[in-house]
Amino acid sequence: MCAAPAEMLVIDGSYGEGGGQILRTSLALAAITGRPLRIERIRAGRRKPGLAAQHLTAIRAAAAICGAKLEGDTLGSETLEFFPRCPPASGNYHFDVAEAREGGSAGAAALVLQTIALPLVLAPGESSVTVKGGTHVPWSPSFDYFEHVWMEILRRLGLNGTARLGAWGFFPAGRGEITLRLIGASNGSVKAFMPLTAMERGGLKAINGRAVAASLPAHIAQRMADRAEALLRPLGVPVTIKTERVRSLSPGAWIFLSTVYDRTVSGFGALGRRGKPAEEVAEESVAELFDHHRRGALLDRHLADQMLLPLTFADGASEFTCSAVTRHLETNAWVIGQFDAARVEIESGPNGAGHVKVMPIR
Repeated sequence: MCAAPAEMLVIDGSYGEGGGQILRTSLALAAITGRPLRIERIRAGRRKPGLAAQHLTAIRAAAAICGAKLEGDTLGSETLEFFPRCPPASGNYHFDVAEAREGGSAGAAALVLQTIALPLVLAPGESSVTVKGGTHVPWSPSFDYFEHVWMEILRRLGLNGTARLGAWGFFPAGRGEITLRLIGASNGSVKAFMPLTAMERGGLKAINGRAVAASLPAHIAQRMADRAEALLRPLGVPVTIKTERVRSLSPGAWIFLSTVYDRTVSGFGALGRRGKPAEEVAEESVAELFDHHRRGALLDRHLADQMLLPLTFADGASEFTCSAVTRHLETNAWVIGQFDAARVEIESGPNGAGHVKVMPIR
């Protein structure tokens, strides 16, 4: 049955980093709690404020799983009203970011999936969600990071789900495809995960990865892999980087490196572009890996803010370290607090690393 409408919550989309994360976290929490939502000044901190195709697709995906009524769901809109009418429902869903804008879009498929993954985890039954769009595009989680880092950590905490890459999608054409399969809580519980309570990550055991040339010569992937392996050799652990040559509508070069520690995993990727040597692409991902490694934290700077929402629905308080306290982390904590879903405490250490506590309220 659908619950009676609650009082509308108004969120300031310009708060903190002022980006799309405020929208996505708010949509997920509104779908879960059934609370009507109004977001104002959407993405005010961006060069082009308002809803882009990726955000519009996430809105419509969130609406689809909870039967929400929408107002302001148009490209460029800086205000959105979201009225959930039913609890999130498991099922088979398909969304295409290209349909949100004339001429198509390479908007990030993984960000659409992250918007609705948690509501579907909390819904009884099995779900399959296919999203077409960008799978390896700037300023967003790649498929590799989504499946091998974000979902891997959640699987260790109780998530029953996998993701599959059906097609590669690079900027500007996109047209990639990710399919996410989840088994939701059998009893509809709002406590979906075990808490994350590790403070130390343990020793580095191995580094795995892949270097990809999409609709480009195979030597590009090999050069990225060779350069990364040479730079990583001083760490003294096994390094395995597979090279792949694949097809995509837009050409692209990509390298992804995953560090496997005793208690956690982290991921670091870099994209090529015209005029950027393959070796430089590899150096970019390796530099980010080394920066995380020397800080000694459990979670990398990107995973820290992406874990806050799932841990809000853990069966107990979580506590962890992260390699940096970012504005994304602080902003996501603020949004969760607006819904009274959890209390989040964040402290910065002397080397820039962070110490985070997440205490669910529900």
